[in-house]
Amino acid sequence: MITANDIFTISSQKQFEKIALKVFRFQHENNKVYRDFCDFLNVNPQQVKSLQQIPFLPIQFFKSHEVVSNTDPAEVTFTSSGTTGMITSRHLVTDVTLYEESYRKGFSQFYGNIEDYVVLALLPSYLEREGSSLIYMVEDLIKLSNQPESGFYLHNHGELTQKLLELDEAGQNTILIGVTYALLDLIEKQSFNLQNTIIMETGGMKGKRKEMIREELHEQLCKGFGVSSIHSEYGMTELLGQAYSLGEGIFECPNWMNILIRDPEDALTYVNDGKTGGINVIDLANINSCSFIATQDLGKKYPNNSFEVLGRFDNSDIRGCNLMVL
Repeated sequence: MITANDIFTISSQKQFEKIALKVFRFQHENNKVYRDFCDFLNVNPQQVKSLQQIPFLPIQFFKSHEVVSNTDPAEVTFTSSGTTGMITSRHLVTDVTLYEESYRKGFSQFYGNIEDYVVLALLPSYLEREGSSLIYMVEDLIKLSNQPESGFYLHNHGELTQKLLELDEAGQNTILIGVTYALLDLIEKQSFNLQNTIIMETGGMKGKRKEMIREELHEQLCKGFGVSSIHSEYGMTELLGQAYSLGEGIFECPNWMNILIRDPEDALTYVNDGKTGGINVIDLANINSCSFIATQDLGKKYPNNSFEVLGRFDNSDIRGCNLMVL
């Protein structure tokens, strides 16, 4: 039996691989969707001895199947955002304490004690719908900060501007977590010169603005907020872990999460460090769902296990993954 303690006390790559292989066998045995997928690929779990041999479930399965590894009822169901008429992903979380432990410990690993920060959130497109895992996380971080000034903002940019300026001038460490287009909207109305504030973008224009390459986006945000770097959070509905970038778009994973880069032409093989390919995520906190997810993101991995997100596959380009969707 794999426990939360096994997952959240991982301290080495060797330990990670050992637990990941145990999680793979557990999920193969208990997750019908994942087992059927492995059978489709003719994978014998007893012959899987390394991370590279583990099958990664295409993320699209969360749109068409209930991807669960136990029979417990869902405590919460997270759903992805999507335009009207789009089929959205559904992540049935049977033990939400695993999610809470994952994002709390993950935040602590990269940023230290949450009580040292005022947490401000500018997440309009997420606040305006039900089932956002990001809102669940940020709402809890706001509470855990124990700071009366922490809170959400919707379209009240004037109030947020005043709060940011007051806190920064007072020397208060602050994190502003914002959806990309809303951060751009804010700096169009007011320019800042922030000394004590971290700007963290969660990615995506949500159809509100033209997509931009990261360098151009971060340059605009740095200039508008008067900061030297832009932080980023990499998470998704289908996962319970988050990776963080403290600048330059280079992400690092918490100890229970890792990524592999698959060949864009052949989803069952991998490319070398520094080469572009599809991002496969191992998220061991996802033990009650599926810990091995082939995303639709393109990226590069570096020798120190950090990685970059370069964009998304055009649907017509997911050659290997499309062939494997049952």
